[in-house]
This record gives sequence, C-alpha cells and structure tokens, in this order.
Amino acid sequence: MKAVLLSVGLLAAAAATAQPAAAINEDRLTTIVRRAFDAPEAMLAELDKHRPTEPAREAAWQLARGRVLLAGGQIEAADAVAVKLTTLAGGPELSWLLRALIQERSGKSAGGLAQRALQGLQAHCPEGDEARAIRAGSCDFRATWEALRIVHREQYGQGVFVDAEAGLRRATALAKAGGDRHLVALSQGMLAVTLQAQDQVDAARAEIRAALAEAEGDAAAAARVHIFEAAVERRSRNPAGARTAQEAALALAEQAELPHLAAQARSNLVDAYMHQGLLKEALAAGQQALPVLQRFRDRLYLRGLHHNLAVAHIKLRQFDAARQDLARAAAVGSDPNDLVSRARELRELGDTWAEAGQYKEALAAYHDERELNARSNERNRAAALEELRRKYDSAAKQRDLDLLARDGQLKDQQLENRRLAQQVGVAVGALLLLSITLIGVTLWRMRRAQARLTANQHLLRAQSERDPLTDLSNRRHFLSVMDARGRAAGGAGFQGALMMIDIDHFKNVNDEHGHAAGDAVIVEVARRIRAGVRDTDLVARWGGEEFLVYATELGAAGLAQTAERLLRSIGSAPVATPDGPLRITVSIGFAAFPIGGAGGSVAGLRLHWEQAVNWADMVLYKAKAEGRNRAVGIAAVDALDPDMLAAILQDFDAACRHGQVRLSVIPGPI
Repeated sequence: MKAVLLSVGLLAAAAATAQPAAAINEDRLTTIVRRAFDAPEAMLAELDKHRPTEPAREAAWQLARGRVLLAGGQIEAADAVAVKLTTLAGGPELSWLLRALIQERSGKSAGGLAQRALQGLQAHCPEGDEARAIRAGSCDFRATWEALRIVHREQYGQGVFVDAEAGLRRATALAKAGGDRHLVALSQGMLAVTLQAQDQVDAARAEIRAALAEAEGDAAAAARVHIFEAAVERRSRNPAGARTAQEAALALAEQAELPHLAAQARSNLVDAYMHQGLLKEALAAGQQALPVLQRFRDRLYLRGLHHNLAVAHIKLRQFDAARQDLARAAAVGSDPNDLVSRARELRELGDTWAEAGQYKEALAAYHDERELNARSNERNRAAALEELRRKYDSAAKQRDLDLLARDGQLKDQQLENRRLAQQVGVAVGALLLLSITLIGVTLWRMRRAQARLTANQHLLRAQSERDPLTDLSNRRHFLSVMDARGRAAGGAGFQGALMMIDIDHFKNVNDEHGHAAGDAVIVEVARRIRAGVRDTDLVARWGGEEFLVYATELGAAGLAQTAERLLRSIGSAPVATPDGPLRITVSIGFAAFPIGGAGGSVAGLRLHWEQAVNWADMVLYKAKAEGRNRAVGIAAVDALDPDMLAAILQDFDAACRHGQVRLSVIPGPI
C-alpha cells in the first residue's frame, strides 16, 4: 500500500476559511481550525467565545465551526451547520464546501460537491490577478484552495494526473498570493507526489525541498511535507529514504504535541517498516497508532492501517489476525473513486497471499484487482466512446440541418416557379426539371450520409472490443465470443484449450523504469504471443499485464508445445524499451477442456467457460508461487462428479499433494 494517504486525514486541517483579507478575525479563525485537527474539543470551546456580531462575518465563522466539529468526528452536527450556511449571505458556496469535506471524511466521493463550491468561489479569484482580489477583500483564497485540494484528491485517485497537477499549480498560486506559507508548503508537497506519479522524480524532489523551506518554523506543516517526501521516496524505490522521512515527520509531530498527526505518521511508519522486513516493529507501531486514530475517528487512516497490519500478519503467517484486519478495513469503507490506490492495495494483498501459499485468497484478491482495473478501463473507454458519439451525432445533426435548409430553398424555388409559370410556360418546364434533379441529388446525398453513419457505428463497435495499446481483443470481445459459443453449444459445456499468461515482476518494471517502459514491454509481449500461436486462436488482453489465449481443437500435447514455445519466444530475447533492453519472462497456466484423467474421468462433466478460466487461473498462480518463468498445466484430474471437481478447486494445493491433480511443469529459459 502507498506510504502516504492524500486524504482528509492528512489535509482536513490544512486551510481555514475566513472572511476576506481585511477581516479582523481571519488569522484567529485560521489558527483555531488548524489546531482543531489535534484538539477539537478545546478549539470548539475557544471558537464559541468569538462568535461575531456583524452579519457579514457570520458565514466564515459558521464554516470554521463546522470544520472544528468535523475534526472531532461530529458529522451530524457539521451537516447541520452546512444547512444553516445556505441561509446566510455569502454562505451557499461555503455550504457546498463543508458538505464536500463531510463526504470526504465519511469516505465518499466529494469531487462533485467541491466543483459546485468552486463555481461560486473562483468567480471572485480571477486567475493571474489573485493578489489584487485578495487585497480588495473579494477573494476567499483559503476556501478556494480547499475546494481545489478536494478536486485534486479525486483526480489523483482516478489516475488523471495531468488535471491533478494543473489544479495544484492553481492552488499554489492562490496560497502565494494570500501569503499563507503553510498552504504553500502543503501545495508543493502534494505537487511533488503528483509529479512522481508521472515519473518526474527530480522535479518531485525539488518541490519537496521548496516545501520544506516554506514550512520552516511551522512544525505541523514540516511534518506533513515529510510525509509527502516519504511517499515520493517510497515510490522511487528508496525504502530507507521513505523511512527516514516518516521518522522525521513523527519526531516533529511529537515535539509539537500533535497527537493526531503523530498517529498518522506512526501509521505510515507501519508501511515503511514492513517494506524493510521489520514486521514486528511494524505491528508495534500500528498498535500504538490504532487507539489514537480510533479516538479521532480517522476513517481513512484507520482503513489504511488495518490493510497494512493485515499484510504484516500474512507475512508472519498469522492468517486469522490478517483476516480480522481485512474485515475491519472493509467495515471502514473506501472512496469509490480512489481506484488507483485500491488497485495497488489489491495487488499487494494478492502477492502477499500467494507468497504465503494461500492461493484461494490470492486468487480472490487478483480477481478483485482485475475487476477494479476493468471498471477503470471501462470508465475511460466509455468517456472516449461518448466523445466519439457526440462528434458523430453533431455531424449527423449538421447534415440534417443542411438537408432542411436545402429543402426550404427548394420550396421557395417552387413558389417562385409557380409565379413565373403564369408568365412563361417554357420556364415552367425547365424549373420542374431542375427541381427533379435537386431532389435526386438530395436523396443521393442522404443515402451517402446514412451509409457513412452506419459505417462509423460499426467502427465504434469494433473499437470497443479491441485493446488500444496492443490491438489485441479485450475482455469485452472474449466475453461476447464465449457467450456466442455457449449459445451455439446448447449447454454442452466449454470445449477447447486455455492459456493464462502473466508478465513476471511487471510492477518492478513500472516502478524502476517508468510507465513508458512498462507499455513497451506489454506491446512486445503481446506481439510475441500473437506470433507464437495459430491464426485461428483468440488472444485477449485480460487486464493489466495478463493475457488469455483460447484455442479450439488443440489437444494436451499441442497445448504444452505452444506453452513451451511462448516461454522461449518471450524469455530468450530482451525487450527494447526507452530505458534500455530488459529481459522479460512470463508465467503460464494452461489446461485443455473437458478435463479428463485415469481413475475417475470427468470428460463427461459440463464446465462453464468461467469455471474453465478459474482452472487456468489456478495453475497460473501455481506457476508464480513456484518461482515464475515456467508453465504449469493440468495433466489429469481424478473426480467423479461436479462436487468433487469443485472441492478440488477449493483446496487445489492439497489436491496436488494427494495426487487428485497431476500437473505438467515446463521450465522457462535460464
């Protein structure tokens, strides 16, 4: 799991919203809201002593009170403040902002509410002229900064890093124009993490240095910047640097007597210790942070901490404790838009379960990860298709308007023809002939436009079933093929051969060489797979770095030969990438269906194609667990009925040990 959570837990107290720059109580409100992150009860009492008497200042005071209540976990009371804000002068935009903060604290999507707040707030903070607007008292730069921060968090969680970076640069400009060094430091820290996600490591470290300079003398800001620094170093494959940064954050938070921030830093240290193999230290740090996070009702950090503790328990083979922590993390819930972080968690969980030999849990985690990636890809694909549809609909509407215009012109011409017919009979005949010609041309053009529209629709359908990176079939196309064959077979069960192929250590390729190198590896591996199978075989990019090959009328011997050919084709020659040549190997799981074996043939059992994919999946994870760079196939299965077959799949490892399943193992090139 990532070492830092860009979330309400880290930034909820980062900016206090107040009246414009000339208001007397602005600095006081700012200080109270920031201190409420670690002392909400005391700051609520302090705030209630300073309720303004001027109606113009009431909205800013109410927003500050809502944020202090939220820091103490009083969500219902904060929501009541949001309702009250809608009735105050200047309050509707602040009400949307407070509602967004409440959603964020509750682990729900908040970007839409923050965008509504920005619609009103940014109108008073013109880009490029923020300083003048702040001096004039019209720009509430801290509220605008906070709304931009929430939108950035959602964009980052969805992997839209370019938009996230643009929003942060705007937030940085606002903080500098307002002279708030605390917010400037946080903006630059978040910008560093966003730049690192785009493989701009040097630029990210430069932003961290600038942020630490801005945070000088501000222990809370400096501690948060060190947490951002740890995220940058962790994802730059520098675990020692990440641990050093987290320990610096913890020391600053404890020195400044900030218990909530100290608990967050200690929670992040769990991840740092775990990735250095210090599992007992990780558990100890987590147990120390847990009661503090529970006291502050910090849902997001609690969820991340339970996930990290679960991973540590798995590594220590304390499986029951791991399952309990995973259940607690699930009970806390997660932001449905934070797809990038959730996918990383599932990948880490699947790898850890597999390394511990718990293949059932590993398979479930990998399936969840693939489903999450599929949802993310489907969201991106749907957006692209919607854009194409809008373009083609616009073109079709324009053609209809052109036709209507021509039709109107034709009718005008016909009226003119009737008037002229009374004077010149010969002209009537000529104009009638011209009218017939125009109608013919118009009909011909309409048919051409309809044909182009139909062709474009077919093109869209074809593109929706192709993977844009490799030009292979995608999961959607594979599902449609399986459904069609299932209907044609009339319930006879799945027949054919499947190979599930996974690129070994692909996460390391992305982390160490960048996403451009990762894309080059995926494209080249896809090309070698396509070249190594028959033209009639279906090759699909199943998700991420996984590929699925479906071959009809291919027996066990031919399937094993194909698997061996692919191992050598991919693993024997390095792959050219922008970062230099890389040696890439794959793990393969394969099986021919229906599965049969001596002593209890299941040749007559009907398996659905999804069950067949699960069998291929299972032997793939067996290949990965036994060292990768190999192919493992089903040689024979002894079972008498579907129940025995399902029982074997539930405890596949035991079935292999007892001889119910016999495997064929093909080593890859050394």
